[in-house]
Amino acid sequence: MMQGLLGRVVNRLPGGRRRQDGQSGAIAALDVGTEFAKALVVAPERGPDGALVGVVRGVGRERQGLSHMQSGTVTDIDAVVDNSLRALNEASAMAELRPRSVVIGIAGELVKGTTASLAARRSNPQRPLDEAELQAVVERVQDDALREAERRIGWESGVERLDVRLVHAAIVEMKIDGYPISNPIGFTGAHLELSIFNAFAPMVHIGALQSVAAALGLGLLGVIAEPYAVATCLPPGELGDTGAVFIDVGGGTTDVALVRHGGIAGTKMLALGGRAFTRGLAERFGLSFVRAEALKVAAADGAELPESSVSRDALGEALQADVGVWLGGVEMMIGDLAEGELLPGRIFLCGGGARLPQISDALAGDGWWRRLPFARKPEVRALGPEDVAGLRDATGQLTTRQDVTPMALAHQGLILDAQTTAVERAMRGAVRAMEL
Repeated sequence: MMQGLLGRVVNRLPGGRRRQDGQSGAIAALDVGTEFAKALVVAPERGPDGALVGVVRGVGRERQGLSHMQSGTVTDIDAVVDNSLRALNEASAMAELRPRSVVIGIAGELVKGTTASLAARRSNPQRPLDEAELQAVVERVQDDALREAERRIGWESGVERLDVRLVHAAIVEMKIDGYPISNPIGFTGAHLELSIFNAFAPMVHIGALQSVAAALGLGLLGVIAEPYAVATCLPPGELGDTGAVFIDVGGGTTDVALVRHGGIAGTKMLALGGRAFTRGLAERFGLSFVRAEALKVAAADGAELPESSVSRDALGEALQADVGVWLGGVEMMIGDLAEGELLPGRIFLCGGGARLPQISDALAGDGWWRRLPFARKPEVRALGPEDVAGLRDATGQLTTRQDVTPMALAHQGLILDAQTTAVERAMRGAVRAMEL
């Protein structure tokens, strides 16, 4: 049955089976969001300085039904496959390219991202470190992190013996004998220190996304935790030594990532996003979901309200009340990530839900941040598509905060597509060993 579906999907893609994967260097980035399935087709090109740049050639969006996704997780695989296919078809037709592979973003309240560290004493400090030894150390870090993730996700979900899998892993920092390095292969020394970011999720969640990828008929470059993609999308050196807090307000979830000293420290996800604000308006004013969504969008854009019995003042008060609840959840997540240590003084904001002015106003307020270990009031800045490193939009259609996440996924896709280092081979080996 899956083979038949796969065949139909491949034949329906622009170019169908007439093109072989090797004839196009383009890749796709798929953001399977609660409100929209968003697809980008990106072609790598050399810039004037010889640097590799990803050029966005095609953009596609398809709205999800109310029952297709819930809080960032897939609840109707067939419907999400169809929506993703439509978005990818639109992007491929615009680009006049069929991508050969895809990177897919993952979010949701039960996706847990943490950075684990391990200091290992080598048995033979004089022997140059090789890939096999590095992979063995990485696997030790992953095993410890997996047990902790199983405990946390099981406790939060209330399900014992939940099948939890590693989704995404990336080395944040490496040192040999206290000396920072980017590639430890060939180095000698007695002490190897690794810090690795890991994202874990229940297998039922991962399996749904794998089904989507298989049905699209493209090679799967990787499943990337969306808060990690957003937190690593800025140009090198942009964060300096201080780091930042990243807040991505999507349709079903709000993702928070903390970056310290140039490396990601952890991520948290809250099952409150733009759709919750819409439901709040619908319940308060007795409106349908569609009419409440239209009111919310008008409020976000500062546009004239559609014909309604709801006044602008009443609408603003209702949104402000719901944003207050949202801010309480965000404050708790940032506090958990801080673990009592001083927080960076900058907050970067993105996502379609962040269009509401009440979100920015709430973060700019004086009360909440004083209860957290900030040294001073944090500076809040909205991220735009132009902030994502290594990408150039040739379509002119990527203009809003909600476009940052799919572009950040595309940025990660280009990195994965080009990876050939021993470090990355060791990481992939460790992920395979954990049966992703």
